[in-house]
Amino acid sequence: MNYVGMDIHKRTIRAEVKDSTGRTIQRQTIRARRESLREWASGVPGPFMATFEATLFTGWVYDEMIRHAEKVRVANPQLLHYISKTKKKSDKLDAGKLADLLRVDMIPECYMLPEDARMLRELLRYRHWLIRECTRFKNKITGQLMTHGVEYDGSRIHRKRYFREFARTLEADKRLVEMLQFSRGQLEVLSELERRVMRLLYTDPGLSARVELLTSIPGVGEITALTWALEVWDPHRFSNSKKAISFCGLCSAQRESAGHEVRGPLSKQRNKRLQWVLVEASKIAVHRLGVPELVAVYERTAAQKNKNAATIAVARELVKWLLAVDKRGTPFTESNGKGSGSTV
Repeated sequence: MNYVGMDIHKRTIRAEVKDSTGRTIQRQTIRARRESLREWASGVPGPFMATFEATLFTGWVYDEMIRHAEKVRVANPQLLHYISKTKKKSDKLDAGKLADLLRVDMIPECYMLPEDARMLRELLRYRHWLIRECTRFKNKITGQLMTHGVEYDGSRIHRKRYFREFARTLEADKRLVEMLQFSRGQLEVLSELERRVMRLLYTDPGLSARVELLTSIPGVGEITALTWALEVWDPHRFSNSKKAISFCGLCSAQRESAGHEVRGPLSKQRNKRLQWVLVEASKIAVHRLGVPELVAVYERTAAQKNKNAATIAVARELVKWLLAVDKRGTPFTESNGKGSGSTV
């Protein structure tokens, strides 16, 4: 078996092939294009395994390499101290070190979603970006009105009919009306794009059925279920709920030495999109929907610690429920929800 380390950049890929003894067989710089990579990979001697760091360009490189390599392992760059902390660093050295780490089976591996799943996930992330942009334009409209001292109904200003009628009352200030209409036009375009993205997401029948199953959980809405399904994809990769909670960034980093343990704030090594969605869902479940089981968790933790810690505790409970329902493939019931922490 040969081992390939690849250092990926926007325009080039530096590849180094080593045998099982660590002897370099081949070194080459490849253009970062599918055709060039395909041509090079087809000429690599013998069966081989490949590895490279997770980057913006990882997806298409992974899809090409799995067609040629026995196995492809994507490395977590945050855990590659052997490369990042070294005194001398270059593309050539990095590719060789990656090949050595693969050869001795010490690659801190990242989970890679299938190609179709990654495209669905990109659609959902694009939808989140559209929502953020919509919020920016809504804030721009209200900001322009406040700047000019104009009174408006905050609960209705972003509704189409009310905005049209409201704009007519401002016809004396044509420049302000034009600016408001510019922002309103962009808001409508972005809102239509968001609706189209949601329709594209639901063209996958398996995803639709999974979302319907997850939304049977109290406090879990459509967007929370979609985010969980597409960011996690395979729930069975978590052997227990503690690992899923860690992936969602709902626990702190552990620092223990000589029997002394220190716990800090929530770890930054997490899926930030899933963390944000779960925290927001927890607030809604407790303060708006009043889900009894989650309210009890919130009140108990708030009495012992504080409100922020209580919200995180509710988010952890939601993760346990999501993982249990997703693994079992059955709708949520009170019995399987309560048992999720110990059985999943």
